Amino acid sequence: MPNIRTVAVAMSGGVDSSTVAAMLCAQGYNVVGLTMQLWNQRRLAGHRGMPNEPVQGRCCSLDDVYDARRVAETLGIPYYVVNQEERFEHDVVRPFVEEYLSGRTPIPCSLCNNHLKFDQLLVTARQIGAELLATGHYARNEYDERSGRWILKRPADRAKDQTYFLFGLSQEQLSRTLFPLGEMRKPDVREEAKRAGLRLFEKPDSQEICFVPGGDYKMFLDAYLEEQGEGLPDTAGELVTTSGEVVGEHSGIHNFTVGQRKGLGVATGSPLYVLEIRGDKRQVVVGSGDELYSRTLRAKRLNWIAVEELREASRVQAKIRHRHEPASAVVEKNGDDEVLVTFDDPQRAITPGQAVVFYDGDVVVGGGWIV
Repeated sequence: MPNIRTVAVAMSGGVDSSTVAAMLCAQGYNVVGLTMQLWNQRRLAGHRGMPNEPVQGRCCSLDDVYDARRVAETLGIPYYVVNQEERFEHDVVRPFVEEYLSGRTPIPCSLCNNHLKFDQLLVTARQIGAELLATGHYARNEYDERSGRWILKRPADRAKDQTYFLFGLSQEQLSRTLFPLGEMRKPDVREEAKRAGLRLFEKPDSQEICFVPGGDYKMFLDAYLEEQGEGLPDTAGELVTTSGEVVGEHSGIHNFTVGQRKGLGVATGSPLYVLEIRGDKRQVVVGSGDELYSRTLRAKRLNWIAVEELREASRVQAKIRHRHEPASAVVEKNGDDEVLVTFDDPQRAITPGQAVVFYDGDVVVGGGWIV
């Protein structure tokens, strides 16, 4: 690899991607900063429950664009804002809305990574003469000579591990991506930013979905559908037990997610939890905490990274949500583009719409979407 290469850095305006840009400049790369404009934060202002001013702590806000531009000026690198609002709405926001309305619980960050950050930004990078894209994700990738494949691995800082959201990356995308923070820990990243003279070295991490202010997705659904002139569909129905007994009624399946306890509107002697959402029947199945546990799940729309395909039943550690500790399981084919995952021990609140990601130690084997 030549000493000087042009690298595009996906700059979110946070400390991680800003530090990546500073590190690559110090290493002698020609660095170009790219920020995606994804969502007009004031778009739904005036609708019920939507703030009139931008909410702090959200990824890709106008303040973040300002911070990214200021970092680029500090480093003396070219900087461009790439408008992807239309694509973001089509590939991330609409599926998010439709998943909730059908009774599933989506992960917009994974969709954004798959369709925009590692797709459209790579296209833009190539257009400006950069073959490589660097991001501030905490992950590692490397080429495995033995298998002839690029592999994705968990980072040194397990507390910041973002591989769960990256399971959809293709071989080509992994081959053109740099994860400079993969071997670093967050405190060291902040120290590196401070040494580089970046004033945002103490900036808090973003915590919320960029287009859902305050984390209230129900308010967002109402406001978005109202803006679209669609109105909230009627998905009201029954609250039922696993035996089929009707114990109450609900105002819409989009108000619930698997594992939820509060807001069920049913008074019984012991706590009830949402066990399942049957979108086709508009039923919400409730039961005891013990009934939340299950040993199996099915997943579709699979992407394999460490292997070309799943040829035989394999033992893995499977992760069913971002904060879930990977649990021992066996994954096996269950038809075209579908796998059956059987855990050694029952897992709590397996949720359709979430991803299941398979690990072999630090290596991401692949993943799919829980159905």
